[in-house]
Amino acid sequence: MIKYLLLIVNICLLVSCKEQQSIKERPPIYTEPHRPQFHFSPAAHWMNDPNGLVYYDGEYHLFYQYYPEDIVWGPMHWGHAVSRDMIHWSHLPIALYPDSLGLIFSGSAVIDQDNTAGFGKDAMVAIFTHHNMDLEKAGSKIFQNQSIAYSTDRGRTFTKFDGNPVIKNPGIKDFRDPKVRWDDTHHQWVMVFAAYDKALFYTSKNLKDWRKSGEFGIPGDTRLWECPDLFPIKVEETGDIKWILITSIQKDAPNGGTATSYFVGDFDGAVFKGDTAKQYWLDYGKDNYAFVTWNNVPDDRTLGIGWMSNWQYAQKVPTEKWRSATTLPRSLSLHFDGTEFSLRSMPVAEIEQLYEKPIILSPAIIKDSILVSQDTICNQCVLDLQFKKPTTGVIKIRIANSLDESITVGYNITSNQYFIDRSSSGASDFSKDFAGVHLASCNYQTDTIQMKIFLDKSSIELFADEGRTVMTDIMFPSIPYSNIEIFGDSIALVKGRIHPLRSIWRQ
Repeated sequence: MIKYLLLIVNICLLVSCKEQQSIKERPPIYTEPHRPQFHFSPAAHWMNDPNGLVYYDGEYHLFYQYYPEDIVWGPMHWGHAVSRDMIHWSHLPIALYPDSLGLIFSGSAVIDQDNTAGFGKDAMVAIFTHHNMDLEKAGSKIFQNQSIAYSTDRGRTFTKFDGNPVIKNPGIKDFRDPKVRWDDTHHQWVMVFAAYDKALFYTSKNLKDWRKSGEFGIPGDTRLWECPDLFPIKVEETGDIKWILITSIQKDAPNGGTATSYFVGDFDGAVFKGDTAKQYWLDYGKDNYAFVTWNNVPDDRTLGIGWMSNWQYAQKVPTEKWRSATTLPRSLSLHFDGTEFSLRSMPVAEIEQLYEKPIILSPAIIKDSILVSQDTICNQCVLDLQFKKPTTGVIKIRIANSLDESITVGYNITSNQYFIDRSSSGASDFSKDFAGVHLASCNYQTDTIQMKIFLDKSSIELFADEGRTVMTDIMFPSIPYSNIEIFGDSIALVKGRIHPLRSIWRQ
């Protein structure tokens, strides 16, 4: 018996030692391979859509779709983080858990300054979709309904409204993702949410009682819409106010899979009317989905953030502890060129606090290629480049490692297209839809080519020509990229600099 007990003790000690050794071998949180260093990501487990973006009392709130038990999609909760600057984030406990009405799908949050709902002055009210899995499995169409919850302690805890749901499903299978904002002109709350291939509009005086006021869709387009957003924005050239309707599309985006689009038009307090039926794209990369804007922003900026992945492969990417991150927070501006409107986006200015001493690139004529950075870790930096626009040719910026894995971003003068080529960027065997060249056609002409390229451990974001063309892609190199090379045929580099970026997770 004693020998038996000693054997058990020895086995336990051996297992314990191996477990401790295994734990020691694991990299600390936020230092893992492919872990973003200046983008938000959960400490562990699965995230997708950003939700409930709202500013209050000095804090930007980021809620998000979260499954706290695995690194694939599962029963949805609302994760929660806050920031003073949209760059450095503090994790908070889960804000909303599934309940008897269903899982907690995407939605928004507002600050009820006038206590219209009766929850208290300045109550933070979350508006979300309850998704009932049992009804869905039973074949019912009414498994998604809109509900609310409120917080009177700066978003730290929420109480779900006893009268939920506040909008019952009339019999539409896909009926979700409410975005609410205060309409000051008509003194009412306005809600937009997705109903399969269109956006529905509802209005309310108190966030509890809602009536349908209209809908918007594209005749003949039956692609699934998700995560709509509706907001006014000033036209930079005229000062006029237009309204933007953002919709995220589930398939057949310009470069395949999911992407975020927008329409430009007007809102009369009841329904959005597009100037045309033309659908524009907020981002031409593969990996910016469910982009939505913050409510109650303290200045006159229009600020938003997206989920940096694509449903074609989001649950397969090679990260072990967590899956997914957000894009950089972005500032939107609307411009009119005399013919049509365009929504530009640039990283928020707050990102510049992470800039370290730059490498300055001298003006040069690139006859074949120039190596601008070698034998350094260059996947945590921003490249700011300006070229004189030639009449023909291609400009390429190739970021590579010693295994000859690389990601290339560039501009084709002849076709007037920006591109990102991640065909050889690293791991891609997890999905047939991952490797490839992604294109963004430009409907404008400029005298110069301007590229601001943000490189993180597993992502690249291109902001070209002051935000006229934007592309976001993720990638998974086997080892960090270590050199940057610019290719061109008699291309004039006017100026350039490379800023290393500090991590937001370590001082």
